[in-house]
Amino acid sequence: MSRFAGREGPIRLGMVGGGSGAFIGAVHRIAARLDGKYQLVAGALSSTPEKARDSAAALGIPRSYDDFTAMAKSEARRRDGIEAVAIVTPNHMHGPVAREFLKRGIHVICDKPLTATLTEAKRLQQAAEKADALFVLTHNYTGYPMVREARALVASGALGRLRVVQVEYPQGWMAAPVANKQAEWRNDPARSGAGGSTGDIGTHAYNLARFVTGLKVEALAADLSEFVEGRQNDDNAHVMLRFEGGARGMLWCSQVAVGHENSLRLRIYGETGGLEWAQENPTELWHTPLGEPKRLITRMGAGAGPEAARVSRTPAGHPEGFLEAFATIYSEAAEAIFAHRAGKAAPEGVTFPGIADGMEGMAFIDACIRSSRRNAAWVVP
Repeated sequence: MSRFAGREGPIRLGMVGGGSGAFIGAVHRIAARLDGKYQLVAGALSSTPEKARDSAAALGIPRSYDDFTAMAKSEARRRDGIEAVAIVTPNHMHGPVAREFLKRGIHVICDKPLTATLTEAKRLQQAAEKADALFVLTHNYTGYPMVREARALVASGALGRLRVVQVEYPQGWMAAPVANKQAEWRNDPARSGAGGSTGDIGTHAYNLARFVTGLKVEALAADLSEFVEGRQNDDNAHVMLRFEGGARGMLWCSQVAVGHENSLRLRIYGETGGLEWAQENPTELWHTPLGEPKRLITRMGAGAGPEAARVSRTPAGHPEGFLEAFATIYSEAAEAIFAHRAGKAAPEGVTFPGIADGMEGMAFIDACIRSSRRNAAWVVP
């Protein structure tokens, strides 16, 4: 039985990282409060104590800590301590922070990728598997209702045996040297890991393809580039994929694609049909049965199934986007945490990325780097 058994009401949430000037911290806070299932009560929002305290005061967070270790120890002892923690630090801190909270039975909701290195990821995996706590990874694009719809259509056999999977995630914001906090740590292998665009957005594309198709990747061949002078991590990647069962695919991720903002797109083609979904128009899913006209399925519209409906919040025609999809991951995690309080399994249908997805992402980054160093040789992730 969970040590939080008998606790009622919203989940008391803490946050590590995400102080003033941090984009993703604000996104996590919005996502956590959207459905009313969390209450943010504690934080170690910066590695600079004064900034951490100032950020907590500005956000109205009651308890501020100078470092995450002190926070984990103190909150674990409190009767009103946190039940879960959101980790929104640069990648190299994900593992150390997560382990401190997991070993004290505090659930972890961690930004992606899992860690900076595969070795550190394996240490975190061991800690997560031993802990009496959930580990959630915020691959937020799996929270979109029409992504859930696409997954259900593939699983139903509507496309037949899968043949081709194309996924891409181009951005253009780093097409020239960028001097800001977000770009700076991403170009530092010590903090971001060896993967640049592959770790930052390639893992999202890879996870999306895996989530919707259910197919495992047997081998990949990657060509990574650092187009901007002085860049230490890749800013563009072309990756060929061989899936189990004979399907073939290609993944393109880029942060130097001028004109693109967040153009995540997935196309899947099988023996009897095809699917297309684009993140920048997320309420629409195109389904083309073989020999029939192309069909548009919209969120909560005619033909949409229960998988999309259960993670939708508004009627058809009212757009739901990035923040709502992110909030779906938090909401799904909350349902699992509520069940954990009672010593029960999560309700049927509740789905969120976890430690296994994180390990797959890290193996993807590692394989891309190994392949590219061998002139795009085929390697096993």
